[in-house]
Amino acid sequence: MPTQAILLDIEGTICPVSFVHQILFPYALQALPAVLQSQWDSPAFLPYKSAFPEGAQASPKAFSAHVADLTARDVKIAYLKNLQGYLWRTGYESKEYATPLFADVVPWLEQQHAAGKKLAIFSSGSVEAQKLLFQYVGEDATKAQDINGLFEDRYFDTVNAGPKAEKESYGKIAEAFGVEVGDVTFYSDNVKEIDAAEAAGMVAILVNRPGNAPVSDEDMKRMKNITSFDQAPA
Repeated sequence: MPTQAILLDIEGTICPVSFVHQILFPYALQALPAVLQSQWDSPAFLPYKSAFPEGAQASPKAFSAHVADLTARDVKIAYLKNLQGYLWRTGYESKEYATPLFADVVPWLEQQHAAGKKLAIFSSGSVEAQKLLFQYVGEDATKAQDINGLFEDRYFDTVNAGPKAEKESYGKIAEAFGVEVGDVTFYSDNVKEIDAAEAAGMVAILVNRPGNAPVSDEDMKRMKNITSFDQAPA
């Protein structure tokens, strides 16, 4: 039976790793000092600040140092991801950048959506950040398009679904989809995530894009894999 639902990772799967690490991460670090200076005691910033460890909340300097350390180590923890989404909004809205999805992605998503497939995202980035990322899609920030409608508000992160390398997270997502776990196909560039999704009963396909972390020959042989969604099964 053809898949009824499609679950997608973002970084390295539908969006280049370089955009996240060379554009978004540096922008957040660059924007943070001004935000801390103007919003440190503001009610709007409080939910983001209060989610951080107590030591990081001691001062703007301690907060900045903790954010810089987590970013340098690419720690995928919810309170950092929520903050990054908050900081990225200004860059998107001021058209300093837009999200450069791989060229095959949007046509394929539109085709799958038109065919009645349920589309969803599962990322370590916050739901807020995911929606922002898909609100401004394109190579030219002045002509970016909003493709959030394709996902119909199906966004999952480590808060509402769980860790991406644990099979229970994928069962929870399938339940939210309203379909059997075996009727969901998951695409990711991460071997551990592919293993977790398969262990849960999903069809899981490794996406091997330019710029991604190397995948061993052994893993490539044992996993279904593609280099473009032009090669994705129907």
